[in-house]
Amino acid sequence: MRELERFGPVWFIRGQNNGKYPYCHSIYVEGAGVLIDPGSDRKLLKHLRENQGVKVIWLSHWHEDHMMHLDLFDDLPIWISKEDAPPLSDIEVFLEWYGMENEDFRNDWCVTLMEKFHLRPRKPARFISGGELIDLGNVTVEVISTPGHTPGHLSFFFKEPEALFMGDYDLTNFGPWYGDLFSSIEDTIASVERLKSIPAKVWFTSHENGIFRDEPGKLWDDYLSVIKKREERLYDLLKKPRTMQEIVIERIVYRKEREPKEFFDFCEWVLMKKHIERLMEQNLVEVKGERYRRSHN
Repeated sequence: MRELERFGPVWFIRGQNNGKYPYCHSIYVEGAGVLIDPGSDRKLLKHLRENQGVKVIWLSHWHEDHMMHLDLFDDLPIWISKEDAPPLSDIEVFLEWYGMENEDFRNDWCVTLMEKFHLRPRKPARFISGGELIDLGNVTVEVISTPGHTPGHLSFFFKEPEALFMGDYDLTNFGPWYGDLFSSIEDTIASVERLKSIPAKVWFTSHENGIFRDEPGKLWDDYLSVIKKREERLYDLLKKPRTMQEIVIERIVYRKEREPKEFFDFCEWVLMKKHIERLMEQNLVEVKGERYRRSHN
């Protein structure tokens, strides 16, 4: 099947629309029946469940696009990091972790999560931790703690095929996402540097390209440089005092207005908020009333 690529017992399952949000790519370990991040292609995953045997679900982190089709596996155990487990069991916690404060937006998004992403409360059967070595019989998996995108984001290094699954550190032109309530720009940078040091021969990510058969090289630096470029544009903008709403409409992250506008404005808001907080910690930006501006210290 065109959507499946095999690296020993490790299968790469390409998501719909090239794994762009709201989809992602999935990983399946043949024999062990481990399925990582069931957000790729509903028809393929259903076929996999019925014909190959899925025994357990691993989640790299708690985001909805990585478990869009989790409902196909309601009877199977879920493994996830302890740090990322809370949103899995409570939809209100899910919304809180995104930092959603507007009541109407929360209500609309709650409906979207249940109807489009089939989200239902689930209780993890086991927590996975960075540093674990998990013997799946035909392959050994090293669990790597890679916080930043989320506090408990995990990556997986399949030792025998020397294949590294990096989850949402996807090396795309868009750059990293770190807009959640408990996301961290500093941890994101540290995690990408950690992944860069893993002696892999093939690299898997959750979105777009998905498979890198050659060492990513310059892509590592290009990916992280997006953080710096966003911050530089924001700092330049704050020569003049701005409210958060005025910062949002500059579209530093998305470059242009996108639909659905409310969703993308929210995404712009939370990412810029992280940069504002970072600049304020460095005493480079201050707030007066509702307006942010460069500090005069």
